Amino acid sequence: MPDAPRPLGRTGRSVPPIGLGCWQLGGDWGEVTESDALATLHAAVAAGVRLLDTADVYGDGRSERLIARLRRDLGADADELFVATKVGRRADPHVAGEYTPQAIRAWVQRCLDNLEMDALDLVQLHCPPPDALEDDAVFETLDDLQRDGSIRAYGVSVETVGEAERAMDRPGVVSLQIILNAFRQKPLESVLPRAVASDVGILARVPLASGLLSGKYGKDTTFAPDDHRNFNRHGEAFDVGETFAGVPYEVGVEAAREFAALAPDGVTPAQMALRWLLDRGGVTVAIPGARNPEQAQANAAVMSLSPLGAEVDAAIADVYDRRVREHVHGRW
Repeated sequence: MPDAPRPLGRTGRSVPPIGLGCWQLGGDWGEVTESDALATLHAAVAAGVRLLDTADVYGDGRSERLIARLRRDLGADADELFVATKVGRRADPHVAGEYTPQAIRAWVQRCLDNLEMDALDLVQLHCPPPDALEDDAVFETLDDLQRDGSIRAYGVSVETVGEAERAMDRPGVVSLQIILNAFRQKPLESVLPRAVASDVGILARVPLASGLLSGKYGKDTTFAPDDHRNFNRHGEAFDVGETFAGVPYEVGVEAAREFAALAPDGVTPAQMALRWLLDRGGVTVAIPGARNPEQAQANAAVMSLSPLGAEVDAAIADVYDRRVREHVHGRW
């Protein structure tokens, strides 16, 4: 029997625990045609996915506009979807001083226009500069937008555990998006327990470590020039933790080989990685990306898999401790 929907913090909504991250459908992962992107969205929804996570900068709005197309195609059934978008990365330069009330309102309006929605289900600050988390005016503006009906709820997407803690200090924050996967386990220590205690939903992003945890990559694997796994390998464009979860590529390939060998019969390494996430207490929804319908369907099928069990959990923890921990645990 598939996993039951899980309450998403204090939004009043529940969502199945596998969503769809829509960064890949916007850009920075190599080319995905419009027809492939729409087919992927439809396949995900048909397979039981209901939460779609996007951002105003994914393809300069392309991802949001594709979701609007999906919503038109679904008609009345679109009301079953929960669309989470993000704002803030349009700030140039990306500094706290650019997070003015006027800018935030403009960003939200652009999302409303792109998504063709009267109110946004969830708006998340998109990995804001740490100082923005200390700015009362930022959160007062979000409160105002919620009161006037432009947004139904708001949360924060963060890079570090410290930023997660500061975000949860804000009483209006109902969700937290953070990198969490078998190769980035630090949030398990304090962030998830506090989120449970505070009724804050957790969206686990980069759940496959940019594909490393699929076990399909080798040291000679190449990526397209417009794929962040090429151009952001060392953090040239944004936080390096967003690419391969911050694990040095050669280290990750070796660790992923050990990880893949732990997969139970009939379960792919990628599915094991997602099931591991769903088995962590406090995770509301994992948001893997997909470039085609087959990937979206395989990800959604994880909701029907049994928990991995203590033996596999222990083996995954051992791979992390021996291979990965020293490279990521103290940094984020």
